[in-house]
Amino acid sequence: MTVRTGAFGATSGEARPARAATGGPEQTNGGPGAAGGGPEQTNGGPAAAGGGLTRRRLGARLLALGGVLVLHAALPGSAGAAGAAGSPAERRALQGLRLRYGSARQAGLLEKHLEGVADEARRFLGPSPEHPYYAGAVVLAGRGRTIALHRAMGHAVRYADYDGRTDRVREFPEAERIAMAEDTVFDLASLTKLFTSILAVQQIERGRLELEAPVCRYMPEFTGGGKEIITVRQLLTHTSGLRSWAPFYQESTREGQLRLLWSVRPQETPGTVYRYSDLNLISLQLLLERITGRTLDALLRDEITAPLGMHRTRYNPPLSWRRVIAATEVQRPPWSGLDRGLVWGEVHDENAYALGGVAGHAGIFGTAWDLAVLARALLDGGVYAGKRILRPASVELLFTDYNTAFPGDDHGLGFELYQHWYMGAMATPHSAGHTGFTGTSLVLDPSTDSFLILLGNSVHPVRTWRAGSAPRVAVGNLFARAVPVRTRHGGAAWFSGIRPGASGTLTLPPLRPATASARLRCAVWWDTVPGEGALHLEASADGEHWEPLPFSTLRSTGGTPEQWPRGSASGWSGRVWHRLEAPLTSAWTGREVRLRLRHTATGRYVGRGVYVDVVRVAEPGRLLFAEDRPADADRMEAIGWTRSAD
Repeated sequence: MTVRTGAFGATSGEARPARAATGGPEQTNGGPGAAGGGPEQTNGGPAAAGGGLTRRRLGARLLALGGVLVLHAALPGSAGAAGAAGSPAERRALQGLRLRYGSARQAGLLEKHLEGVADEARRFLGPSPEHPYYAGAVVLAGRGRTIALHRAMGHAVRYADYDGRTDRVREFPEAERIAMAEDTVFDLASLTKLFTSILAVQQIERGRLELEAPVCRYMPEFTGGGKEIITVRQLLTHTSGLRSWAPFYQESTREGQLRLLWSVRPQETPGTVYRYSDLNLISLQLLLERITGRTLDALLRDEITAPLGMHRTRYNPPLSWRRVIAATEVQRPPWSGLDRGLVWGEVHDENAYALGGVAGHAGIFGTAWDLAVLARALLDGGVYAGKRILRPASVELLFTDYNTAFPGDDHGLGFELYQHWYMGAMATPHSAGHTGFTGTSLVLDPSTDSFLILLGNSVHPVRTWRAGSAPRVAVGNLFARAVPVRTRHGGAAWFSGIRPGASGTLTLPPLRPATASARLRCAVWWDTVPGEGALHLEASADGEHWEPLPFSTLRSTGGTPEQWPRGSASGWSGRVWHRLEAPLTSAWTGREVRLRLRHTATGRYVGRGVYVDVVRVAEPGRLLFAEDRPADADRMEAIGWTRSAD
């Protein structure tokens, strides 16, 4: 099950909105009076259509086999499967190729929609709906090794103080404000969890840590109340049963903080619940420091940032960096657990601050460019510019869904998977990423070799001025649209659009089949939110009352046809075209029939949309309708569908 916590003082992460179309509140940072509850699950969905061994199925099978050695031998791209540098992308990375700036065309992106990404990000500098969502932001988007968009907007530092009684701010004089820049350093908040997870997987790779081992094997103090059966994997996938948060900042000594952690007991049996919890990653931090003999900040520097050249990513940035760091919150009770005034250049999260600025769940500062380097390394199998931080099979651990028992809470090791609530239309069964409470997010889509980074100081001046992930979803939708969908013939196809709540119909003129062998055939491409969007095929005798028409689809890459007996297809089709075929059966022989394709998007979030191309209806020796015949095409009725070449 998924627990929606209502604990006092939520975590530094971001809460998933409820499954209902209206969504729900995000989680707030730790501390008394924090608004909102804990994580709520979002929409899940099936693995890639068309059969084969998906990451989801693969992860489940490998878990059953057990052992990281099996994972390294069996996962695609592993040394045991394809050598040290199996994929072309990985071979190029090993050759020392680096990220570069380039045009949308060089990145294989559509310039119009890519510019829309920046426009959407800029829109939230205004009332959203009452206050600005963030004072400023940096958005970076790329595909392959080309960064095609890198823009800064708004202010890195704007507000000097905030009065919670009147909801009024005191702004810095214009001359003292600091404009956002492309290289502004942000408090990455819970994106820190990704780095901690990578460090853990490195130790798994080296044989010093076992994924399925109980945590108490490495930390004997980690026991009591069922805690002794919590595994390393359960920490990484938020299935430990631990509560979401604890007030470490109320303890004045390190010993007191440790006593608090050791005293925490699972609220449910480990492995039976998904609950996003900072305690998981704080525990993992202590475990890593125990088995390596090094502090987490030293591990970050030596194992990730130095090898990859991420020179603007670190814990506890020095005072000399302050002018290039985005300010965060004016922290005062009751909305914060501490009274620190304007937080600028120090970690925002109260618990990370109390832990000395170095924590497994929060505390890392960095730039959009550095995050792009990390994204490129992971998309290339763990290597960047000739420097390897993980083997390809280890990267697969990060991107394999281990939470198949908790639909909608798809989770790799540290990375969240297939989450429309902040990825928008970039979400696929293979998309991975995370958010941070300060307003940060990172999304990787291996299916299109693309990445999107949005960094905003959305708690500046106060956390209560924003809610939800609207900017993340908006830029995710536009960036997904910037990755073109091409037909085989290179021309236009019918496109449903990706507007939430929209629907449309594509209706053929009346036809009269003479035999029971009549068939509708067309090419289709679809990506919808499972359960909230679908492509429907329907038939009607009078054009008023419609009934589902069952059909089958076959991937253009081959395989076995997939049956859709209810006349509708939903989810992700694998980013390939399919051949759709629907028999009209004897029920329509000699009768007039109207056929239509209908698209629905009923929820708050959307996928990449639906495309339909080359619609034909034929029976032996007779072509009843052909979209490529101008006279037939003129008789089609399109409502909510448009012709699009991309």
